[in-house]
Amino acid sequence: MPATRFLPVAAFAATVALLAGCGSLPDRPSRAMLYDFGPVLTARAPTPADAAPRPTLSLAEIDASTRLEGTQILYRLAYADANELRPYGQSRWSVAPNQLLYQRLRDALAERRTVLSREESATMARTAGRVPRTLRVSLDEFSHYFASPTQSAGLVRLRATLVQSAPGGDSVVAQRSFMVQRPAPSADAPGGVRALTLASDAVIAELVAWVDQQP
Repeated sequence: MPATRFLPVAAFAATVALLAGCGSLPDRPSRAMLYDFGPVLTARAPTPADAAPRPTLSLAEIDASTRLEGTQILYRLAYADANELRPYGQSRWSVAPNQLLYQRLRDALAERRTVLSREESATMARTAGRVPRTLRVSLDEFSHYFASPTQSAGLVRLRATLVQSAPGGDSVVAQRSFMVQRPAPSADAPGGVRALTLASDAVIAELVAWVDQQP
């Protein structure tokens, strides 16, 4: 019997096998959920102290460790290994945490004073001969911190330095470290995002109040 008579049958069998194989392929990976701090829905109530003019401030970009420069949402299992930072698989920040904090901090400071970027401050120094103080912030911790499998919080730790520039060099006016925790409503990425947002707003409020207290 000629071999050519078996070709249609072989082709049919190959097609069935191909279709069966397609059915067994894994689903396409789901798109990562993107998070930010959300909008500020309530304005701070003005106080009598707000009527007093406050000096212009230069705000430097917030420094962060290499691990915190990415967009991963990180958590720590302190009850297992507090030294290990782990990422949530399908959840990310829309931009790096230090960038989210920078915008939130700038908006909060701008309620009381003019806030310049480093480039704008340099322009003022060249054109007006005045150099405003510079606020430098270093982000040291930004994680969903699990004290136990059922108890977790958003943990933010940063260091702020207020610097005065002069022709002879920079001098430190004041420096302080801040740490804030806020409980997470759930032991997952959305719960961590909510807790870290609340902790960020709280630490920014403390930082702004500290800057306002400097003579």
